[in-house]
Amino acid sequence: MTTSRETGSGGGTAGGGPRTLAEELRERPDAFLAELLRARPDLLNPVPGDLTQLATRAATRASVARALDRLDRFALQVAEALAVAPDPCPYDRLAALMTGDEPTDPRVAAELPRAVAGLRRQALVWGGDDRLRLVRTARELLAPTPSRPSATGLGPTVAEATAGMSPGRLQKIIEAAGLPATHDPVTAVAALTELFEDRDRMAALLARAPEGAPAVLERLMWGPPYGTVTAEPAPHLRWLLDRGLLLPTGPGSVVLPREAALHLRGGRAHRAPEPAAPAPEPVTAYAPETVDATAAGQAFAASAAVEELLTGWETAGPPVLRAGGLSVRDLKRTATALDTPESVAAFWVELAYAAGLLASDGDVDERYAPTPAYDEWLDLPTAGRWAWLAAAWLATTRTPGLAGTRDTKGRTLSALGPDLDRSPAPEVRRRVLALLAELPAGAAVPADALLARLAWERPPRSPGGPSAGEDLRSRLARWALAEAELLGVTGRGALAAPGRALLTHTGQAGPGPDPDRTRHAEAEAAAALAPLLPEPLDHVLVQADLTAVAPGPLHRPLAQRLGVLADIESKGGATVYRFTPDSVRRALDAGQTASDILAFLGEHSRTTLPQPLVYLVEDVARRHGRLRVGAASSYLRCDDEATLAEILADRRSAALRLRRLAPTVLAAQAAPDALLEGLREMGYAPAAESAEGDVLVTRADTHRTPPRTPPAPVPDGPPAPDDTLLAAAVRAVRAGDRAATAERKPSPAAPAPAGAAALPRTTSAETLATMQAAVLTGAAVWMGYVNAEGAASQRVIAPVRVEGGYVTAYDHTTDEVRTFALHRVTGVAELADEHAS
Repeated sequence: MTTSRETGSGGGTAGGGPRTLAEELRERPDAFLAELLRARPDLLNPVPGDLTQLATRAATRASVARALDRLDRFALQVAEALAVAPDPCPYDRLAALMTGDEPTDPRVAAELPRAVAGLRRQALVWGGDDRLRLVRTARELLAPTPSRPSATGLGPTVAEATAGMSPGRLQKIIEAAGLPATHDPVTAVAALTELFEDRDRMAALLARAPEGAPAVLERLMWGPPYGTVTAEPAPHLRWLLDRGLLLPTGPGSVVLPREAALHLRGGRAHRAPEPAAPAPEPVTAYAPETVDATAAGQAFAASAAVEELLTGWETAGPPVLRAGGLSVRDLKRTATALDTPESVAAFWVELAYAAGLLASDGDVDERYAPTPAYDEWLDLPTAGRWAWLAAAWLATTRTPGLAGTRDTKGRTLSALGPDLDRSPAPEVRRRVLALLAELPAGAAVPADALLARLAWERPPRSPGGPSAGEDLRSRLARWALAEAELLGVTGRGALAAPGRALLTHTGQAGPGPDPDRTRHAEAEAAAALAPLLPEPLDHVLVQADLTAVAPGPLHRPLAQRLGVLADIESKGGATVYRFTPDSVRRALDAGQTASDILAFLGEHSRTTLPQPLVYLVEDVARRHGRLRVGAASSYLRCDDEATLAEILADRRSAALRLRRLAPTVLAAQAAPDALLEGLREMGYAPAAESAEGDVLVTRADTHRTPPRTPPAPVPDGPPAPDDTLLAAAVRAVRAGDRAATAERKPSPAAPAPAGAAALPRTTSAETLATMQAAVLTGAAVWMGYVNAEGAASQRVIAPVRVEGGYVTAYDHTTDEVRTFALHRVTGVAELADEHAS
């Protein structure tokens, strides 16, 4: 709970320093307020009415928790030390908690002023160096409790641990500790606390400890400070209990008091302060050319994988689950088709979705299909396609790594599902790449080193340690490294030139997406990648084993037509295509003839067409179309009566329920497409025909969704404000604070307001008279006003004109001339002379 002492609006200071956070903010310049609002943009929504509101909002639990989550490890350690220190805490006492009685790392003392200044800038710490105060909400979040241990490992103070202890028990403890008896529990607790904080007297007390007692204290010293004892503790435990070095917290449980633990630690609040970020190491150096070549190969493979995925889905996309997303079975089928693990298939699917190339078609039988943007993407060169994908990956909040995991309710998260957005993902990806960009070109570091650096910059505050598993940011960082390698942003773990160009030209995330900046970044990244990609080829090597080898990437028309004529057998640096009767039949079904196929292969093959391939094409073409399937329900026609008799006699045709209508015609009760499929499974090569008897060319109809926009990233809190908004907000807060704190002249007709925030109350006649007098004198007045929505506010205005039931005045709160309805004015009061100007 925020107290009035911390955020109150009372004027004046005590002892030369601010008494409240609001008072300190009033003493700070506008640049400080702007920096505070930039660091904590949640304080701007809506703009606070005055500095008291700003201080109150800055001390709310949600806002403080968000600010703590954005501290680096050393700043968080300083805040944790303040949470276990007296309130207020002198700077020297804080320094002693961070460095200990015998400083071992000079960097701790050197970096402490920076950390304290950072906490001040975020309004988490206020007060002078002689009276540092941690915001009360932050103290509540960071101070140790029995249910939530502190990262310091310290327990409660003597006063907290002995609360509720009987006075008789307290007197026995101080007597056993060698202290004189006191008259009340308060002085007894103070005496025991003073003993534990006195290094010399505490050392003398511990020197008399029996064997085994120091070992118990050492186990509890760095936390957790809680332990258990039996009803009849051992002698060394009894010695500790009798002297208050272990204090009971419940039946069978004890705790090491904070003051005793600090003595045992040598005064340090943390076992290992971390004043500086760990350097990413060890560094492995590769030739930049090797890194770029590796990344370019991955970039080409990424574009090819997305194209292959969407080519398969443009004719028969998988259905959308009722709850949204892709089913596990369809994801496995996609992984099999792409010849990748399911996790990688999920990445390609999510990448296409994030890039706006894939979406749900919105039909009754809802399925996933490519969007019209996919056709635009296909028209781009390979480098442009990759840049499109990489820019979308860098900005999206979609997290493919979560696919297949379970949420907090035990439900499986599916690819393309609605629950895969994680707001910190873009910031983590950008930070991972930025850390790699700080290294020399071609340099790579282990993933654990990068994760250690990220953990220092934004440490998790949730307790649990390694047993609780990695926090979300660490998992996002691991996924970012793996995805960057798959996509070709990095090569061999080092940032490649195209990835560096993309990172540099996208810049830092602003208050909103910038399409122009994104397009410029894509163009720069594509320009960096284009020279690294191999030139597309216009030929293949046809071999005698019914295969064709593409020794590199093919021109897109050649690859598309070859993909219809043959099946892809293997991928990699060279793609191997396999010619089979089914693949040749597929080309014939698409309207090609045997002569077309052989001419096409002869034109694009650097080798002579082998005789087995020519025989295969001609044999399939000769048999293709001898059987004709039409709609009766369906019928089967063939000039060769023996072939029809053979089909009728085949047991496999029983499911088609065929019967002879004429010597060359069979009727079936199956649909034409089912009849075609059944005959093909039996080894025949039927062709569909129209009602006029012409062969139907069966090209698969490509399906596109209606125009779709890419999924919008889920913001991680309020957007960062720009300079214009910050300047306007600071002016508004300052003006509102002047209105709230300005001294008013007492009104003889009405009592003075009870508090600074109370609206003035005057009669209509008094209001009108005061306004008219202010117009004549040019003085400013304090006005209470209720707008059309019923919201009350207080303003400082300089009336210019009063007529027709309205007053036109310069509003100091908003820095503009406005018109106010007199019937909505609750009252006015003249300002004191020193504030009137």
